[in-house]
Amino acid sequence: MLNWTEYRRELMDRIGEIGKLSPDSLAGYQTLSAAGKKTNHLDAKTRELIALAVAVTSRCDGCIVVHATEASKLGASREEVAEALGVAIALNAGAAMVYSARALDAMSAVSAV
Repeated sequence: MLNWTEYRRELMDRIGEIGKLSPDSLAGYQTLSAAGKKTNHLDAKTRELIALAVAVTSRCDGCIVVHATEASKLGASREEVAEALGVAIALNAGAAMVYSARALDAMSAVSAV
């Protein structure tokens, strides 16, 4: 398994380097990341659970470690994380179902040619 603590540290170092090379890119990302805090319609823990589920569907290890860390700090239980991940699993299965329908549609179209 990945050493998540070390990976997160190395990732933050590299992102810091990106911030020095392209400060506006980092600032833009930070603005997007902070947008939910301003409206605060969802609490921080819920936002982190959503972010963690999206991180899984995006297959982003860096996102996973950052949002798992934050969710843990905000008191998310393993059960809450598992439920959020269950939504991500279902969404990926749903997306595969939708694209399976598209594949069948494409087969019908090319078979008629």
